[in-house]
Amino acid sequence: MTDLTVHAPGTPHTPEGPGVRGDPGAPDVSGDSGIHGAGRPARLRHELRAIHALVHRDLLRLAGQRTHTALMLLHPMLYLLILGGGLAALIPRSSLGVGYQTYLFPGMLMMTVQTPAIMVGIRLITDRQSGYLRELLMAPVSRATLLLGHCAGGTLTATAQGAVLLGLAGTVGLPYDPLLLVLLLAAMVLASFTITAMALALAVTLRRAETFHTLLGLIMMPLLFLSGGFFPLHTLPGWAHTLAAANPLAYAVDLLRRCITHHVPGPQAATGIEWAGRQPPLPLEAGLLLATGLLALLWAARRFNRPE
Repeated sequence: MTDLTVHAPGTPHTPEGPGVRGDPGAPDVSGDSGIHGAGRPARLRHELRAIHALVHRDLLRLAGQRTHTALMLLHPMLYLLILGGGLAALIPRSSLGVGYQTYLFPGMLMMTVQTPAIMVGIRLITDRQSGYLRELLMAPVSRATLLLGHCAGGTLTATAQGAVLLGLAGTVGLPYDPLLLVLLLAAMVLASFTITAMALALAVTLRRAETFHTLLGLIMMPLLFLSGGFFPLHTLPGWAHTLAAANPLAYAVDLLRRCITHHVPGPQAATGIEWAGRQPPLPLEAGLLLATGLLALLWAARRFNRPE
């Protein structure tokens, strides 16, 4: 765990934290006036150092918990190689446009980035319970910056784990085309950011990790099944199409799958999200996914700014 040393030289460090009324030497962290005796560039450096420290902390955790990371990657790998391999012989290729393992691959990429992105919300709750979050809040940076650092760290670690699964692209019949890999990686960054922001929005609302785990069990698996990662969305009942159209994970899976179908010769894979019988453009899907993540992060920042 890295130490978030972002205090300005000579800044008093009081138990109430910086920026407390009645402490004339503490810097203002409201974001309006900047650090006393320094301009906006100095304030910006402090904010960036805080984000860097939190991202560094997540990367150190990822590097230090290799067994835990390997176990998280094992789950989607088993789904892809065993479940996908077994069902590939039962599901005709003509019904999907591609082999079932190829069809399943975007869903497994989504499952891979989903778990570490959600863990960011769990760590925020445990940091609050252990008192570590209170220590972070004493740093002379805004609360929104701390939340952004958590989101950036979660996005980066989730994408890194998803990139490992990209190494199995050849086993499901996908070419190691650099452009395809870059597009898939970019889609995973977008999906990781959105899921991380949603997890943080939920974490700042809840106070107990047990409640967070229970609620995730009720929400995340249905969202994954309604994403089109395991089977085409058109096979769902009519009422489920509306739920799928409102599911951010469905747009993320659709982005990944359409990137694959546009770079793999042969029949087009079964379609995903449809609006009035037509697929939305790829830029629109990406924009909706980004907007969902930004709205979730802004809402989380507003809740996080409330006093503890």
